[in-house]
Amino acid sequence: MSRMIVGDSAATQHLLELVSAIAPTDASVLINGESGAGKELVALAIHRQSLRADKPFVAVNCGAIPAELIESELFGHKKGAFTGAIADHQGKVQGAHRGTLFLDEIGDMPMPMQVKLLRVLQEKVVVPVGSNHPIDVDIRVVAATHRHLEEEIKEGRFRADLFYRLNVVPLSVAPLRDRSDEIPALAKHFAHQFAGKGKRPIGFHQMFLAAMQAYDWPGNVRELSNMVHRLSVLHPEQQLDLRDVSATMLPAGMLEVVPAVCEGEQASLLDFMTESPSEADEEENDVETIIMQAQGFDDFRRQGQSLKGMLNDIEQQMIEKALQETDGNVSRCAKLLRMQRTTLIERIKKYNLKSFAA
Repeated sequence: MSRMIVGDSAATQHLLELVSAIAPTDASVLINGESGAGKELVALAIHRQSLRADKPFVAVNCGAIPAELIESELFGHKKGAFTGAIADHQGKVQGAHRGTLFLDEIGDMPMPMQVKLLRVLQEKVVVPVGSNHPIDVDIRVVAATHRHLEEEIKEGRFRADLFYRLNVVPLSVAPLRDRSDEIPALAKHFAHQFAGKGKRPIGFHQMFLAAMQAYDWPGNVRELSNMVHRLSVLHPEQQLDLRDVSATMLPAGMLEVVPAVCEGEQASLLDFMTESPSEADEEENDVETIIMQAQGFDDFRRQGQSLKGMLNDIEQQMIEKALQETDGNVSRCAKLLRMQRTTLIERIKKYNLKSFAA
């Protein structure tokens, strides 16, 4: 993911203003936001604008460390403290001395560790596992979570006293779907970031950008970054249209928004769902052409129907015909239509068609 915050929406600008205001202080910060929305970038921005900017920024994902290892990972251990402790180990807390400790996914921290972390924050000392000697630490703590910690407190899964210690300044990172106007700028930024050395970054035609902005991005900025990275590898230096990209290389569900963004265009779902043809695909392409011709595509255009309605009708009849050709076998039908099997099942349910799974 990018190491800087990109975006000019009102939500992002307000967030950046808050970061600038709180960064020079030592106040603890709790960042809320969905996974992949960019919480670590906000924490890093706070550190870079703080008086500790020239000191360490140490990030710890509390949900990624096994419960039996998290104490040693955070506080360190002495040689011989437990089986496998063959040398002294400095913990993350001590490593962040005079800098910033970023505790990502703090809501996933086990309750016993929450007690020990609270003690460290209150007393500003850390005791490595297997040691009786406290070590003074000077850290600024920034924590982040995708959980609603107030609800976790009610359910007995998070300590209220630790929450109040961390939540001195609450910040919220909006999901990408709520700031879709930033997607073109983000896509351009990632394209530059992932362009090969000496190569031009990839670009996106307008309909591709419109599809990006209509898609929900459940994986948020991380999912967008991954897609641009993938396409930069597969289609270096190209200006990409949706037709240029295999459906398997796009986020699941993106193609489903195409009918809503292509009003007024002479396009069919098949254009967007079919991979680039090759000699090995010629036989299947011939079958698809026959199916398209059987639908009377020109007749639909003369009926004055909206493009979205026309596409739905074409799609339904194509699926019906393909189900007939495959005796209702969903797997074979999906292969014939070059659709993902799960997407085809959704369409079959949508149009109340008959099939049998395989």
